[in-house]
Amino acid sequence: MQEKVVDKIEEVVREDIWTAIKQFLDVGFTFGTEDHEIRLTIGLLILLVASYFFTGVVLKWIRSLFTRKMGDTDKLKFVSVFKFIKYLAYIIVFFAILSFAGVNVTPFLAASAALFIGLGLALQELFQDVIGGIFIILDKSLLVGDIIEADGKVGRVIEIKLRTTRAITRDDKIIIIPNHFFISQVIYNYTQNRKTTRESISVGVAYGSDTALVEKLLLESLEEQKGILKSPKPFVLFENFGDSSLDFSVFFFISDSFTDPFVKSAVRFKIDRLFREHNVTIPFPQRDVHLFNSFTAK
Repeated sequence: MQEKVVDKIEEVVREDIWTAIKQFLDVGFTFGTEDHEIRLTIGLLILLVASYFFTGVVLKWIRSLFTRKMGDTDKLKFVSVFKFIKYLAYIIVFFAILSFAGVNVTPFLAASAALFIGLGLALQELFQDVIGGIFIILDKSLLVGDIIEADGKVGRVIEIKLRTTRAITRDDKIIIIPNHFFISQVIYNYTQNRKTTRESISVGVAYGSDTALVEKLLLESLEEQKGILKSPKPFVLFENFGDSSLDFSVFFFISDSFTDPFVKSAVRFKIDRLFREHNVTIPFPQRDVHLFNSFTAK
């Protein structure tokens, strides 16, 4: 008999505790119109927080699963795209919890659609940048370390983000390029396929110069020059009989296009010195002017 009384008391206590918990979780306030009332309670807030925490844990696990075998560069790209996916997942969870709690989410979705349309029109370039960033990261058309020419400026890519790409120019200035630029404009990527690039220097010599000597001196100017590769071998082309000169170009390969101006400058100094030592003249443009007397004596 005593045991039954104890059990009854425990049952009453459990019911009271559960009732108190339910009452506590149901504390809140109602807002909205009569047709679309929304009740915000403590229980709903706790459910939202717990769902966001659980979603964050799952997303973190997924990110670790996919990036554990990636290199540092690919990992940074994946994280940039994953941020966009994470925000989308949180929005879906938010509306799913509201719907599960009995809240009519249709007005929210309608308002969100109108809001997104307005934002899309006002911030269309921003969305273009984000989409461009996703394309760049997924198809690997641009990598950190690539040397590019954009809008007449040459730079080395140092960071690719979801909205912008940063590059450092040859004069150590940072340029920030919106990602939509890479999908709407023509971009020169000097190192897309390989790190080596072919460069050239053009020079004209006076008519009557020994062309074989000119070829020899041009190739000699490349010897022992830091930054110029020995393979593939440099070569010289006799390109044209110009108005005032015989036009030659010497072609060579370098491993770092970013230092191209410094290499070419050093080679030009050598060409000038070798030509002076061997009496090879670099002519300046010349024109013959003939004057005719149009006046006749009367």
